[in-house]
Amino acid sequence: MLLTATALAACTTPTRQPDTSSSPTPGTRGAAGVGDPYYPDDGNGGYDVTGYDVAIKYDPATQRLDGDTTVTATAAEALSQFNLDLTGMDVSSVEVDGTPAKFARTGAHELVITPAATITHGGTFRTRVTYAGTPQSTKDPVLGVNGWQKATSGGAYVAGEPHSASDWFPVNDHPSDKATFRLTAAVPDGWSVISNGREEPPHSEAGWTTFTWVESTRIAPYLTTVGIDHWTFERSTYNGIPLVSAYAPGAEDKKTIEARLPEVLDFLSAEFGPYPQDAAGGIFINEDIGFSLETQTRPIYAKWTTLDVIVHEQAHQWFGDTVSLNRWSDVCLNECFASYAEVLWAEAKNHTNIDDVYRKAVTKADDKFWNRKLVDMGPGNEFTAVYDKGQLALHALRHELGDDKFHTLLTTWIATHHDTTATWSDFETLVNTTAGHPITPFLNAWFHQASKPADQFLYPGTLHK
Repeated sequence: MLLTATALAACTTPTRQPDTSSSPTPGTRGAAGVGDPYYPDDGNGGYDVTGYDVAIKYDPATQRLDGDTTVTATAAEALSQFNLDLTGMDVSSVEVDGTPAKFARTGAHELVITPAATITHGGTFRTRVTYAGTPQSTKDPVLGVNGWQKATSGGAYVAGEPHSASDWFPVNDHPSDKATFRLTAAVPDGWSVISNGREEPPHSEAGWTTFTWVESTRIAPYLTTVGIDHWTFERSTYNGIPLVSAYAPGAEDKKTIEARLPEVLDFLSAEFGPYPQDAAGGIFINEDIGFSLETQTRPIYAKWTTLDVIVHEQAHQWFGDTVSLNRWSDVCLNECFASYAEVLWAEAKNHTNIDDVYRKAVTKADDKFWNRKLVDMGPGNEFTAVYDKGQLALHALRHELGDDKFHTLLTTWIATHHDTTATWSDFETLVNTTAGHPITPFLNAWFHQASKPADQFLYPGTLHK
């Protein structure tokens, strides 16, 4: 996610009475939360999702969404009960492996499901949820409006972090559980749909057109999206994969900068390793929201987007998308690196003397700037220091290691954790291995402390005052 400088700064849920009947056979009740201390209610325990098959029908005139989603998962333990995350929406039925299941709503987004028979440990099971309603957005104190949002044109789009998927389909809504994603979306004729991955041919019937998008590479839930609008599409290929970009009415002027996407991807591939997705492109909305977002294969861009924003969001296809977070306290693994990609681009393409920029920034920074942690910064503070202090920290790390080892660090990180999740501890282990000796004091000074690093860490290697 990239925020504007000014942006750096509940929905009412239909409920049923909880089902108090006993479980049909002995088993475990999956936890109502994946265990992330920053967002303890996000995600759920007891299973691992392998795939989402989401079917929706949406009418922009009424803003009504009808949904029919099947979640395929593997049980991590014998489950007599488990949860999915779904915000709002009226659920009409739930089936587990084709058999009706009991369900109840609790809290802001918990859909509690009791299958007719206990799911066996290690077994694959499919949960089908039928639901309908008017999707609601949420308000974040730092990021502003998140999740399902109405477009100026009358259409809709989804963009939000740290969670947004549960606004429109039942999900294990935490990035630690990645899964494949298939979307089938029916909209009135004249409207069109953009999403993640590769598109299949649309078809029309009785005044409705159905669009299908398939993301076969596992994806963190908040990186899924749907955009419903009168899109202008541009289609081409990049190294043999489909490159599809969509422009909302009023956003067509962004075609010029998006035309440089192949150049951006070539540059980032040279820095981080081969492009890790099986599709590419962008979604350009005509909305003045406070952020753009790295939705997988196809980032969503606000109307103020510049080429630097495209570099940032595309860098996330490596940092955040193919290598995803295990916990939100480690969000520097996403944002620090995407922000530093802008620095690398400026150095290579604009011939900017980054060392001079760094020295000026260090001299200018005040206590308020320094007194922010980059790792385990506290809930609500994730999307702040990682954009500016994070750039300085990685430039200092580059000088601490030297260019060759820094490049090796980046490419090895992506290659090692491709299509999975990782932690900051994993990264520090790799840093020390790449350095050839522990540099823990340097890492502590820059990433773990809320204070200005000592000169020896501010000016490592050739980065003298």
